[in-house]
Amino acid sequence: MKRFYQTYFIPLILILLLFLFTVFSILIHNRNLGSEVTALERIKQTGVLRLITDNSIHTYYYYNGRPTGFEYELAVAFADFLHVDLDVVAPGWNNMFTALEQGKGDFIASGLVITREGLEKVNYSIPYMTIQQHVIYHHLDTGPEKIEDLASLTLHVNRETTYHHRLNEIKASGVPLNYILYHNIPAEELIRMVHDKEIRYTIAANTIAVMSQKYYPDIRIGIPIREKEALAWAVSKKDPEMLEQINKFFLYAAQIGLIQRITDKYFSNIQNSDPFDLKKFHQRIETRLPEYLSLIHKEAEKYGLDWKLIAAIVYQESQFDAKAVSLNNVKGLMQVTSIAAEEMGLSNLVNPSESIKAGIQYFDKMIKKFEHIDDDHERIPFALASYNVGYGHVSDAVRIAEEMGLDSGKWQNLKKTLPLLSKPGYYTRVRYGYARGLESVQYVERILIYYDILKQKEMD
Repeated sequence: MKRFYQTYFIPLILILLLFLFTVFSILIHNRNLGSEVTALERIKQTGVLRLITDNSIHTYYYYNGRPTGFEYELAVAFADFLHVDLDVVAPGWNNMFTALEQGKGDFIASGLVITREGLEKVNYSIPYMTIQQHVIYHHLDTGPEKIEDLASLTLHVNRETTYHHRLNEIKASGVPLNYILYHNIPAEELIRMVHDKEIRYTIAANTIAVMSQKYYPDIRIGIPIREKEALAWAVSKKDPEMLEQINKFFLYAAQIGLIQRITDKYFSNIQNSDPFDLKKFHQRIETRLPEYLSLIHKEAEKYGLDWKLIAAIVYQESQFDAKAVSLNNVKGLMQVTSIAAEEMGLSNLVNPSESIKAGIQYFDKMIKKFEHIDDDHERIPFALASYNVGYGHVSDAVRIAEEMGLDSGKWQNLKKTLPLLSKPGYYTRVRYGYARGLESVQYVERILIYYDILKQKEMD
């Protein structure tokens, strides 16, 4: 036995030490597994931020195979702030809070109103926007004039939304209401149902209603049924660090004007929409555009341009009328001037093919003049303004913006300086002189509205 110990003592000690080390490692590993990993820690470990949102035109949707939408773009900026990638989870409106609770995402960004009911489930960030609830009805119907008039209506809203909660409050105040609840139906879908006369009344935020009116011009936005409410992002009550980072981001984004720029991109050109003009546009998409659709599609593709943007320009210029003549005697679908046409070797601009070829070629030329602007969304309005009023006048407006200390690569700033070209204090000291800059701004804004409408239509 003594000889056995002498021979195997060291190997036995090594085996024992290895066993103890293994047991210790397992205990440490299990302890780590049992500990709570915060969302922020997981994001840093994986390099991925997970957004929980809903599919809708004001939050998150796909166009040309690319994700877009107000909440999505703001979330992308937050991911950049954290130096991570963004992933999207869209479980449906009524499942978002459950998805957050189950750890399927890190935060909710979907136009959430801060509510008493929500505060019991989540922590809200500081607000980034305010909205107001309105009654939505068809223009052939009569809208209510006061809250008490709601008693005679049947309202349709999505379950567990701020609209649902508000109707409960009104009912509790003594107004006898009749309302039908839906599950996972976006507000804009209910607005569509009003437009198509499937239902008569719904409730929607003013931002969603005005945006939807572009696509559904027969709706009318009625009385508000509540004071203004604040929108915020939501995080789990278990993740105070995540809430802190979101609040830091919102303060930073507000300071540098990022929130305002994204807000302007999605909402600024919809405030003054004319529902009658929009209805005529929808009609002519069906009656006039098909005649020129393949031609526009073919020529736009040659330059790598979105044919829907070109179609929006064509409508603004001629309302899809090949025989259109402007007050300045400019003719054709894209109203290309004779000087511009001659420059591109074209002559018969009344011919639809010639006009579209010339217009697209000239517009592409304008886009190339602003290649130094990286963001397509910013570059397009500059090119549109140049197509309308001339590159020289746009250059003058850019220089005025620079003199005023504004970022001359942002359309929102050019919207301020282009109208100044009609004022003597400005046009007398710039190279190209007087221009009706305000008309040019309105021209661009109308095209962007038409373009946005076409983007939502399946016409490929």
